[in-house]
Amino acid sequence: MMPKSAMFKASIITLSFLVLCALFADALVLDDSPSANKMNLEHTLLEPGSKTAQGTHYFGTDKYGRDHFSRVLLGSRISLGVGLVSVLVSVIIGIPVGACAGYFGGKIDAVLTWLMSVLWSIPTLLLVIALTFVLGKGLIQVFIAVGLTMWVEVARVIRGQFLAEKNKEYVEAAQVLGFSRAHIIFKEILPNTLGPLVVICATNFASALLIESGLSFLGIGAQPPLPSWGGMIRDYYPYIITGKGYLSLIPGALIAICVLSINGITTAVGK
Repeated sequence: MMPKSAMFKASIITLSFLVLCALFADALVLDDSPSANKMNLEHTLLEPGSKTAQGTHYFGTDKYGRDHFSRVLLGSRISLGVGLVSVLVSVIIGIPVGACAGYFGGKIDAVLTWLMSVLWSIPTLLLVIALTFVLGKGLIQVFIAVGLTMWVEVARVIRGQFLAEKNKEYVEAAQVLGFSRAHIIFKEILPNTLGPLVVICATNFASALLIESGLSFLGIGAQPPLPSWGGMIRDYYPYIITGKGYLSLIPGALIAICVLSINGITTAVGK
């Protein structure tokens, strides 16, 4: 079993490498057309490492002759972008809701806890699918839908932390000194909840990545010709039995590597 420090470093390095590849994808791709959608039917389903006048196709080409490496790189932006946006949305909604429920208690806590319990009882993927049907198909809709389903976890964690912290001496001292409730909530208590908050945000990031991949696989996520890892798995999983399984296995492996790296970081931070 890897030591905590080694697991944490390996996860950080792997995730950082994937993020850097996504950020600098424009400089790394072989196909610089929008969405790496330059088709060439003379070069369909070339093997990885094949060379053409365009250059070396490190991951081969797909059924339309498009460079698979370029599309995988650009697809990473969607998967990682959905994770980042969903975490931001969940924090923006979840922190105020959880803080109010935990700090004020009483009827406010009862109503907000009931709301969280209702949303918690609905399977996340089904809720996201329902929201995408209401909002429509598209990348922006996926960002919104996934983010709106992730705030409950943040709110529950923040509520629990506030319930544990609000009766401590430093909070009572702030109240005696006449600080406002907003100051006490956001300046005094909230900084002491950052540890659990970081862990739940990392977990939400991994969950959002998987949900986006599932939506794209079902055809209600990012729409063609925009590349996404889930969409590539959907398009090319039949090729597994034809010897071209790498077309779907590569994006699938990258999804697994991202999630494992995030879980590795979460496990190390949580100990």
